[in-house]
Amino acid sequence: MEIKVKTGNIRRTRADAIVLGVFEGIKRPRGDVSVINKALGGAISQLIQSGEIKGKSSEVTVIHSLGRITADRVALVGLGKRAELTQDKIRLAAAEVCRVLQKKGVKNAATVALGAGFGKITPQASARAVAEGAILGLYSFRKHMTKESNEGKLEELTIIERSRTALAGLKQGADGGKILAEATNTARDMVNEPSNFMTPTRLAEEAKSIAEKYGLEITVLEREDMQKLGMGALLGVAQGSHQPPKFVILKYKGASGKDVDIALIGKGITFDSGGISLKSPEGMGDMKGDMAGGASVIAAIGVIARMKPKINVMVIVAATENLPGGGAFKPADVLTAMNGKTIEIESTDAEGRLTLADALSYANKQGVKRIVDIATLTGGCVVALGDVTTGAFSNNQTLVDQVIAAGKETGDKIWQMPMYEEYKEQNKSETADIKNTGGRKASPITAALFVGEFAGETPWVHLDIAGTSMLDKARGYYGKGATGVPTRTLVQLVLGLAKEK
Repeated sequence: MEIKVKTGNIRRTRADAIVLGVFEGIKRPRGDVSVINKALGGAISQLIQSGEIKGKSSEVTVIHSLGRITADRVALVGLGKRAELTQDKIRLAAAEVCRVLQKKGVKNAATVALGAGFGKITPQASARAVAEGAILGLYSFRKHMTKESNEGKLEELTIIERSRTALAGLKQGADGGKILAEATNTARDMVNEPSNFMTPTRLAEEAKSIAEKYGLEITVLEREDMQKLGMGALLGVAQGSHQPPKFVILKYKGASGKDVDIALIGKGITFDSGGISLKSPEGMGDMKGDMAGGASVIAAIGVIARMKPKINVMVIVAATENLPGGGAFKPADVLTAMNGKTIEIESTDAEGRLTLADALSYANKQGVKRIVDIATLTGGCVVALGDVTTGAFSNNQTLVDQVIAAGKETGDKIWQMPMYEEYKEQNKSETADIKNTGGRKASPITAALFVGEFAGETPWVHLDIAGTSMLDKARGYYGKGATGVPTRTLVQLVLGLAKEK
């Protein structure tokens, strides 16, 4: 989808449809809505008085202009209560109105900077939110469908601004929003891809493609390299699959010096059957998305490279399948991670944390200053927080606060979970340094504590996206399937950290 920014008058704009925002509780048209209302002979006023237009968040009403203005249609989209306006409400509104217009066959639309000037919403912030919402909301994954969609395509959205002085800021906001949304959709493509296509090798190839496109340094370690480094935890998980594991390292260097300011580590299980501890067949197909954390960090570093913040970033993805082959690792096995810590296997379905153990150990060996890992780690997090909120676990309050704040900027809901010492008792082993699962009780916490053992003293945040990485039905600017969470939040976090340097 093309996003443009132009100076002009929305009333005189030639388009299949123009979009205007209205607040909840609207009594009569104001501003541009008032001007369009007069041109339409009071049609908007009548719909307000009849209660058809209420202004509730993401409510859409489409009116045919019948030649009274240049545009063929006028779409009124609700922004919710004026006092509660946020960038995310604008994203939601843009997504919904674009979906409605596309279903009606609209190919090009124009809008004002929705909500700009109200509360803390600047024109630039509005343009970013409009671009993000439109592109995220119109995403679909049809790669393997041979039949063309009957639905048309909204190809162009233009943001109209009266003031030439504000144009540069709006263009900057719209361009930034487009980059972030498209990167999120890249992550969604990777997660939605069937696992017979999205193998560890293919995931590494996706990383190489992004590295080549944006000038990133990339290293892909093969099985032999992992063996030399002592990555016994990752290699244990990989034993049951015929697909070779890949250990992907991407580096962005935006600051002087060799220090890595932050490592973003994504879980990269391209299919998780549960291994010998086999999962239930129901819903197992969704386990193609067990590499959502890896997809998010690969997509995020591409955006970071484009935006060029003055900070050094490393991305790590330990990619493998978890299958019950003849050589698969088994319950009661003991594996040795890269840092020398021994791990008793209680369940082979607790495999993601094993791959993260070696990934975090590698990051620490490189002397990184901070670590954020992202993983579809536990069903327990889905039970606790559903598909709305990502769970956050940390050994450093400052860093987790920064992650949560970045999520607020992007609309990703993140909730900090407890990490009390008492929970560590569940991970204790009688045959090794630690067990790979603490059982069902408080499973997201004990899983995070396991991963934290390999973070050591490095400031670290673990994001459990098991619930938020995929949706079983559309909501807001996300359709059914992969969400790409938390790609935009990771970018926002890195940009914020760069400003603090």
